[in-house]
Amino acid sequence: MFGIFETLREKLRRTDVYKSIFRHAYQDTQRNRALQILDNVFLHLHPVRVSRHATNVGYTWGMGGITFLLFIVLTVTGVILMFYYRPAAEYAYDDMKYLMNDVAFGPLMRNMHRWAAHAMVITVMLHMFRVFLTGSYKPPRQFNWVIGVFLLTLTLFLSFTGYLLPWDQLAIWAVTVGTNMARATPLLGHEGPFGAELGMKVNNDVRFVLLGGTQVGPPTLLRFYVLHCIFLPLIGSVLMIVHFWRVRKDGGISGPESETKKN
Repeated sequence: MFGIFETLREKLRRTDVYKSIFRHAYQDTQRNRALQILDNVFLHLHPVRVSRHATNVGYTWGMGGITFLLFIVLTVTGVILMFYYRPAAEYAYDDMKYLMNDVAFGPLMRNMHRWAAHAMVITVMLHMFRVFLTGSYKPPRQFNWVIGVFLLTLTLFLSFTGYLLPWDQLAIWAVTVGTNMARATPLLGHEGPFGAELGMKVNNDVRFVLLGGTQVGPPTLLRFYVLHCIFLPLIGSVLMIVHFWRVRKDGGISGPESETKKN
């Protein structure tokens, strides 16, 4: 039985999926002991050897770094805005007006947060577009491409959940239209494929879970606030750490195939 297990483990190690996640074996050799130091993301943030194309802005566009910078701006400004905002239907709109009209530098903080959010959506898309054009999603980097897809989805969800927080008519109706699409989610929406067969109704499907009811109301505001300020940023932070770690372990930014082979 143990021999069968060892055989299956060796076959797993030869698969492209395994190689896209793990790079080096764990045998106690001089090379691997050196790699523990040289390939450690904390001891060596950048790879030991950086390719010339990785420093070419015309090739990388710098979209990954700009996106991370915007995330930091959003985090700092978001924490500041939390001091002046209460996620309750009777206070949210008045707090937003108070922030814009009476708080010192309030409009600056809110507009920095708003425009950084718009810019982050754009830079994430441009970053993935650059990765696609340069073939950086190909083996052995396909695992990091999947992480990037999750980060793109999280970015869109962060933008969507934050849109409701001003609690004005534009935000309420925009979220109403957006969440109405969830009714047609396959399996999880009461109007989606196989939803009725699985017992999905207007009061128990995925839209109901998002809204905390059958329509946008005070429970929706609280749920979106928690998602926007706690849940989604934490998941995004973890995925970004994994994303940066994989870039580092893969030898930095991928380059043209001919140059990669030379290195």
